[in-house]
Amino acid sequence: MAIRIFVTGGTFDKEYNELVGELYFKDTHLPEMLKLGRSRVPVDIRTLMMIDSLDMTATDRELITRHCVEASEKHIVITHGTDTMVETAGALAGKIPEKTIVLTGAMVPYKFGSSDGLFNLGSALAFVQAMPTGVYVAMNGRIFNWNNVRKNKKTGEFEEIA
Repeated sequence: MAIRIFVTGGTFDKEYNELVGELYFKDTHLPEMLKLGRSRVPVDIRTLMMIDSLDMTATDRELITRHCVEASEKHIVITHGTDTMVETAGALAGKIPEKTIVLTGAMVPYKFGSSDGLFNLGSALAFVQAMPTGVYVAMNGRIFNWNNVRKNKKTGEFEEIA
């Protein structure tokens, strides 16, 4: 069972330019992360975009949805910025009924070395194989239904709404 991974950018894949003190995008870190994590799960990685989720538009979400619909795999992980991850999950919900889709991200860029990204990616790969069809958010070692989660900006963690 292969898992399709769609890369959309977010903190997960940001780099830091020391000269100007800015974060930017270059290439996805997913292959390196999977190798470091010694993952043996067959995956097919496709980069759809490399943007901050705050810059994501309805058109970007339509592109993600289209790729999820067209993917032959029944299990999909989407790396995504944490600020609008729940919005994208909502855009996917109900449109792809026979697949399991898990969105995940990171609060700290992978390249910083102290990132939660590797842990969240591993969790998402495990959850996508174990959960029934539907759309979910995997963060902080937990799995959430897309419509019962929010990012708590005070604690830097995802939590259930109710």
